[in-house]
Amino acid sequence: MGGRIGIFVVTFNAARHLCSTLERIPSDVYERVDEIYVFDDCSQDDTVLTGLGFKSERGLEKLRIYANTRNLRYGGNQKRGYLYAMDRGFDVVVLLHGDGQYAPEVIWQFVEPLLHGEADLVMGTRIRGALKGGMPLYKFVGNRILTWLQNRMAGMTLSEFHSGYRAYRTDALRKVRFLVNTDEWHFDTQIILQFHNAGLRIRETPIPTYYGNEICHVNGLPYAWNCLRTTLGYRLHRMGLVYDNKYRLKTDSPSYEYRPYLHSSHAVIREYFRRKPPAKVLELGCADGRLAAELIEAGHSVVGIEGDPRAAAQAADRGVAVLCADPETANLSELSQEFDTVVAADVLEHLRNPAQVLARAARLLHAEGEVILAVPNIANLFVRLALLAGRFPYGRRGILDRTHVQFFTLRSILELVRESGWKVREVTATPLPLPLVFPRLSATVLGRTLHALSAFLSRRFRRLLGYQFVIIADKVAYREERGQLLELRAGDVPARAGV
Repeated sequence: MGGRIGIFVVTFNAARHLCSTLERIPSDVYERVDEIYVFDDCSQDDTVLTGLGFKSERGLEKLRIYANTRNLRYGGNQKRGYLYAMDRGFDVVVLLHGDGQYAPEVIWQFVEPLLHGEADLVMGTRIRGALKGGMPLYKFVGNRILTWLQNRMAGMTLSEFHSGYRAYRTDALRKVRFLVNTDEWHFDTQIILQFHNAGLRIRETPIPTYYGNEICHVNGLPYAWNCLRTTLGYRLHRMGLVYDNKYRLKTDSPSYEYRPYLHSSHAVIREYFRRKPPAKVLELGCADGRLAAELIEAGHSVVGIEGDPRAAAQAADRGVAVLCADPETANLSELSQEFDTVVAADVLEHLRNPAQVLARAARLLHAEGEVILAVPNIANLFVRLALLAGRFPYGRRGILDRTHVQFFTLRSILELVRESGWKVREVTATPLPLPLVFPRLSATVLGRTLHALSAFLSRRFRRLLGYQFVIIADKVAYREERGQLLELRAGDVPARAGV
């Protein structure tokens, strides 16, 4: 059973308890660990001198005492300690409080599952013997209520959220963005939620509870409020209503989200093609080919252009003819056939020069060809309210997807389409994606009714409530030469400033 182990002791004004806490670490544990390091957070008592004296008196080579040059607070001190563990090459780091509230005698219960690869985070739970161990009744009741609410909001089943006795695998710590967490006491809640969001394994182990004469530095009501606020924010992030950078995984990569549900942009496009006679379709940015596959099933022939090789391969598996290339730089001369329709759903907002792409696409169409676009509405009510509150909340999907490089209002997208040589025929506004955000509710009669009402209001007040705009435009720009009407390619239309 290998692995380097560090015991990280956090202290603040713990001079009375530090020596007894360190002394209670079992001798066999001391032999097995690589280092015990104390990070004192600018104590106003003799915590540092006490620790140094204990080290000298006992001749403890593995014990190191560090004093922060400024007060980092509880969360900030943990960040520093975990970075230290990574820099030192520890595989496991145990968080122990220097005030003696948590029993050092059971440290190995935390370490073993981590060394065996059975967990990524092990938390101590005090609930079974909390009252017998002296936990005040008001703290016990508060812990129970808070934990129940947090479990409900986060979709977890922890026996308690608020134990500070923990041990982590450092390779798991590297997978979450703990450095952006708060420096306050609810850091502990945030890192639990980060581990849960990342699919990392959390295990609980029972620990004895001891409440003595140590001083509690936690202000209970603000702490409880911050824990609830953090957990609610995590729930909203998981639902896609807000985006919180804390929960963005370091391994995250953009993924395309197909929306087959009623009133979505994909549903609008799909329904339009069901009414059309068989057509030759070019889809820019076909992703994994799910929309293209539905169009093929409806009797149309589809060629897709997709820059992601993995998505292009998935589209090919669905029977789509795919040119694996970036739609913005693809060599379109490889496409020898002439198309009836170009589809660009959720594409223009990812391009640096969408006008040029639309102009190039026009050259691939016959004289009566059309383009179908779907773009998000940056002027949606929820974005306006966020801006009013001084926020621009990028997300992993939706209007403020962090991969977007262009933002459109209805006016700006219509100007772009017209200046690229197209005549707008139809605009449809789609509602907020309630089936994605509330999948269980949307399966009920109430949910379907709310979604239908949202769709009606979005079309009635499209500039304010529209989530996306689906635009159908015709290629109808012409010029006259020698008495004949000749097709004017979209690329021949001079772009005006601002396009």
